[in-house]
Amino acid sequence: MVVSGPVQPWLRVFLDRQEVELRRGEEICRYPASTAANGPGEQDGSFCTPRGWHVIRARIGAGVPVGGVFKARRWTGEVCTPEVYAAQPHRDWILTRILWLCGREPGRNRFGAVDTMRRYIYFHGCPDAVALGQPGSKGCIRMRNKDILNLFDKVHAGTAVWLGDSIRAPHAPDPALFPDKERA
Repeated sequence: MVVSGPVQPWLRVFLDRQEVELRRGEEICRYPASTAANGPGEQDGSFCTPRGWHVIRARIGAGVPVGGVFKARRWTGEVCTPEVYAAQPHRDWILTRILWLCGREPGRNRFGAVDTMRRYIYFHGCPDAVALGQPGSKGCIRMRNKDILNLFDKVHAGTAVWLGDSIRAPHAPDPALFPDKERA
C-alpha cells in the first residue's frame, strides 16, 4: 500500500565523492563529507564506513549549541572552539548533532559482527579545521556543523539512507526495505 501525502526525504552518501546528497522530490541538496580513512567495510572493529541501505534510527542533540561536544551520544557541556581544537587536534570530535544509523540489510549491515548501529556509525559535525572531501573518519560521516544543522532539520527518524559508490547509486529507496513510505 502506498501512503499518499508529502514525498519523504532520503539520503545518498557517495563514498567515492565524499558527498552527502539529500533528495526530496525534485529538490536535491549536496554537502561535502568525510567518511572512513580505512575505506568502506562492514566488519565490527574495522573503522570502515558501512555500505548499503540504512535508516536514521535516532536524531540526537536538538538544542545543543553549535560545536557542542558529544561523548557516548551525550552532550558533555563542552563546546569545541578553535582554541580547544588546537589543543587536541587528534581527538575524534563528534559535534553539534548526531544522526545515528541502523542497517536495513541482515547479514550485510545489520545483526552480528556487521551491525551498523552497534558500531555507532553516525552523521555528525566536526571542527572547521578538519578536512572534508577526503576520507578521514573512523567510520562515521563527518560534516560541517552548519551542514549537519541543516540536514538535521530536514530529516526524521526513519529516513532512508544509502551508502556506496556513485556508480551503484539507486534512484529511489528499495521498496522491499522501505515499503511504508511514498518516495520520489
